[in-house]
Amino acid sequence: MATISEVQYYCIFFIIWLISTLPLLRSFFNKPTTPTTHLRLPPSPPSLPIIGHLHHLTPNLHKSFHNLSTQYGPLLYLRFGSSRCLLVSSASTAAEIFKTHDLTFASRPQFAFADKLPYGTSGFITAPYGDYWRFMKKLCVTELLGTRQLERSLAVRREELHRILNKLFDRASKLEVVDVGAELMKLTNNVTCRMVMSTGCSDNDVEADKCRELVKESFKIGTKFCFGDVLGPLKWLGFWVYGKQAVEVTRRYDDLLERILKEHEEERESGEREDRDLMDILLGVYRDDKAEVKITRTHIKAFFLDLFIEGTDTSAEAMQWTIAELINHPHVFKKVREEIESVVGKSRLVEESDIPSLPYLQAVVKETLRLYPAGPVTTRECRKHCKIQGFDIPEKTAVAINLYAIMRDPELWDEPDEFRPERFMVSSKEKERLDHRNEAKGQDFNFVPFGAGRRGCPGTLLAFSLMNSAVAAMVQCINWKVGRDEDGDGDGDGAKVDMQAGIGMSLGMAHPLVLLPVVHFNPFASSI
Repeated sequence: MATISEVQYYCIFFIIWLISTLPLLRSFFNKPTTPTTHLRLPPSPPSLPIIGHLHHLTPNLHKSFHNLSTQYGPLLYLRFGSSRCLLVSSASTAAEIFKTHDLTFASRPQFAFADKLPYGTSGFITAPYGDYWRFMKKLCVTELLGTRQLERSLAVRREELHRILNKLFDRASKLEVVDVGAELMKLTNNVTCRMVMSTGCSDNDVEADKCRELVKESFKIGTKFCFGDVLGPLKWLGFWVYGKQAVEVTRRYDDLLERILKEHEEERESGEREDRDLMDILLGVYRDDKAEVKITRTHIKAFFLDLFIEGTDTSAEAMQWTIAELINHPHVFKKVREEIESVVGKSRLVEESDIPSLPYLQAVVKETLRLYPAGPVTTRECRKHCKIQGFDIPEKTAVAINLYAIMRDPELWDEPDEFRPERFMVSSKEKERLDHRNEAKGQDFNFVPFGAGRRGCPGTLLAFSLMNSAVAAMVQCINWKVGRDEDGDGDGDGAKVDMQAGIGMSLGMAHPLVLLPVVHFNPFASSI
């Protein structure tokens, strides 16, 4: 049975509200002229009264925006109810946002009723540009996601990858199918947990499942609030419908994190742990009355929720797409495996240190991220009036940069909708020529899967490291078969993966990636 989308749900209620309050709308049209009337705003597609361009939206927001930009141009000024939004769909304009006017667009839009939710105003991802955001960003880079920190946490990623491989080998021996997405989610979740708080979830499946489910629920609810936020007078509807659910999910997450925080404090006080992790650092700042930035326990919990949302689900989704594309393109799969075997041989497992010597593997991962960026639309907010491409952008204007459209722009990419890793396999001389050409055109932001600028994803290095090493190991060790055909008998040999994308703010697969693993190479066989 088809389910109603958030967009359709809100539109139905909006129509009901519109009919019931029609007599009051005259005052809306009789308002004095706004200051924006005298500004040179970017072009705007034809709109409808009251709702503006809301009718153009579908559950696949990035595709809705892509359709608008294809028809009306790469820079548009949109209206959704009472909200105004600048839609950016070209690399040259994105360069102005990410680089030329980076500081001006260093904040993110604040959603309605954020102050009524437990973590609504305490998160790092949505925090306005200021002392708190700069402090947390610096902490992320220096204590968690910098090059030195990634080298120190290499053993964590290796152990968790070995864990998932052993599970795949076990399933293969039993001829059991695997939900690859669920296993990759466990991998990214465990890596994040251990890097952040020196605590893995691998030994406690119940606790791990709770954490993963809470992260998923938090992301879904955030998406629903985002859709409801554009309806102006009906912003209260999102909170009325989903507010109680949001509070309940946050309460459960709060209970889980509070317990972990207390355990951390008790271990530190008892002297059981000598090493210091990110949670210890944050707790130290929390207790320090003279700290550069004063943070609360709520700030700490919200920060970890942000890390889980940004560092687990998105990376797992990207790896799923990569495996799916490789299965649907067996010649590419074969070429990746041959490259791995030519570098590491056939007697040991590929390591993270081998990745620089595997350019075709890296090209496959980049091509997947180009086609399926985990966050296809990234947002900013204009902090003060400025000009973009000669147009006036008023203060407080929300900005949506459609990374999906930029990385499928036919003016930048040949056959942009095709999976062609070879496009990233260019010689150093050719790459230098292309870089100069793109820079001259202001188009050096044509590949931006993680955004760019101050608000770009700080975990890009970690994401690339984990994606490359995990995909490499899963290609080196496993022959994959689509595990569940329409008859449900598990005989999926030769079948193709359904590449339909799901709905929502992220770009996940519409259907679980259920595969049958067949062992090609088991590097642990001699030690078992």
